[in-house]
Amino acid sequence: MRAWGEPRRSGVQGCDACVASLLDHSHPTSCCSAAEIMAVLFFHTMRYKPQDPRNPHNDRFVLSKGHAAPILYAVWAEAGFLPEVELLNLRKITSDLDGHPVPKQAFTDVATGSLGQGLGAACGMAYTGKYFDKASYRVYCLLGDGELSEGSVWEAMAFASIYKLDNLVAILDINRLGQSDPAPLQHQMDVYQKRCEAFGWHAVIVDGHSVEELCKAFGQAKHQPTAIIAKTFKGRGIPGVEDKESWHGKPLPKNMADEVIQEIYSQIQSKKKILATPPQEDAPSVNITNIRMPTPPSYKVGDKIATRKAYGQALAKLGHASDRIIALDGDTKNSTFSEIFKKEHPDRFIECYIAEQNMVSIAVGCATRNRTVPFCSTFAAFFTRAFDQIRMAAISESNINLCGSHSGVSIGEDGPSQMALEDLAMFRSIPTSTVFYPSDGVSTEKAVELAANTKGICFIRTSRPENAIIYNNNEDFQVGQAKVILKSKDDQVTVIGAGVTLHEALAAADLLKKEKINIRVLDPFTIKPLDRKLILDSARATKGRILTVEDHYYEGGIGEAVSSAVVGEPGVTVTRLAVGKVPRSGKPAELLKMFGIDKDAIAQAVRGLVTRA
Repeated sequence: MRAWGEPRRSGVQGCDACVASLLDHSHPTSCCSAAEIMAVLFFHTMRYKPQDPRNPHNDRFVLSKGHAAPILYAVWAEAGFLPEVELLNLRKITSDLDGHPVPKQAFTDVATGSLGQGLGAACGMAYTGKYFDKASYRVYCLLGDGELSEGSVWEAMAFASIYKLDNLVAILDINRLGQSDPAPLQHQMDVYQKRCEAFGWHAVIVDGHSVEELCKAFGQAKHQPTAIIAKTFKGRGIPGVEDKESWHGKPLPKNMADEVIQEIYSQIQSKKKILATPPQEDAPSVNITNIRMPTPPSYKVGDKIATRKAYGQALAKLGHASDRIIALDGDTKNSTFSEIFKKEHPDRFIECYIAEQNMVSIAVGCATRNRTVPFCSTFAAFFTRAFDQIRMAAISESNINLCGSHSGVSIGEDGPSQMALEDLAMFRSIPTSTVFYPSDGVSTEKAVELAANTKGICFIRTSRPENAIIYNNNEDFQVGQAKVILKSKDDQVTVIGAGVTLHEALAAADLLKKEKINIRVLDPFTIKPLDRKLILDSARATKGRILTVEDHYYEGGIGEAVSSAVVGEPGVTVTRLAVGKVPRSGKPAELLKMFGIDKDAIAQAVRGLVTRA
């Protein structure tokens, strides 16, 4: 290692405090390549309050190369927030110092470790700082060279350039080596620079182990985002390991670790603490709790509206209740109807273009530190490509709202590539999710209001066809509370549908009534959580017979949700109607009939259940 002077002491400590890392299976070589970068950032460049990591005025830092978590923990120990002895509990079940950063650590805004996502979240933070908070805090994001192969990184690079995020700095730790092989460009620094410049960034190449060069690079102010391309060496300062393959994520043998630690200690020239510089306190005070619609819904029973349009109207309306409601879309705003929000609140609409993965990451970044309440919209089918971002948003304990339109075969002629038929399964599998499936304009407006005040990942599934308003404007809706739409004292079967299929179920009820067969029709409103009590009560009132019908594949949708809710209940049976194979283009009514989820199919299934009994 180098004989580092006083300003570098924290850099040594940054690597030295990886004692736990060196002895544990947790990426010591990835930490060593970033030691000087982290030291300069936290003890020279960044402005923050070490004892209050989530202070809204603080500069933000995102460790996109999350496997280098020990170096992050080390700097927070050096800053005085973590006891140094706690570093020795790294990755233990009794410690909050997980193997990758997670928000149970007060200094971690977003979980990282699924590579390629940190910069998108950092863009969301920077956009919020520049355009919503209008504050002076800056955002720094450290990326590894391996993750630069992820397309989501370049989606974020484009976004930052388009919106001139000059408060954003990305540091590329070009240490040459990936997990199993060298990174594709290795140390071709000029290529990295050209790529960053091509995306509209100010790009500077530095020696990533030179404190002086790093300080100078961080001090450059430009009217565009800045990329500091740092040439580093994996395992820097570890004899026999530095710049060598096959050491990724591996602990050092104890005798080697002891020698390296002693060598590090011998190079510390001063033990004087370097204190962090406090931030300028100019971020506004924000309150995003209890955001309510300014007025009740104003629909008329029997009138028709598509729930996708009702969503756009509801979101625009909610935007008048709080200036912290923001909308994001992926160039589908004239289909999702988020364009209504844009028209009424243009300064709070973020066009993310056709980059759904980045859109979700932007929303996660915007939502950090409770600065905004983001609503993202696109075709529900296109959220599937952002599943990893949504999964990581849950791990990040993020509060974001996603609206997916054009669900199911009922969209018609556009065909299967545009039809969301897996989305309920996907969102139900997310541990912090709430899944709304409104069936008319009133329930859609209520879903939007509830989502804004519900923690976790909220998904609102909307439909393309226009359907009748079935609820009065004063109807009360709650998460996990289903509605009985139709009932009599001698109902034979409980039919559960949502969206388009709820209206098909009501039409089937009219057909069956002519045959003196009555059915009870339930609107679940939320598919997760499901109103188990009402479903069971209804089933027991209808001889234990439940029929579910959904514009979704069989796997993971309403039928499986209901089956899971009633499993083990004696005398209760569930029959399911759903889309059974990859669909095709056609008129909505034709497709509902072809895949056996229209009123005739429901009526026939009910007849079969009644006859069988």
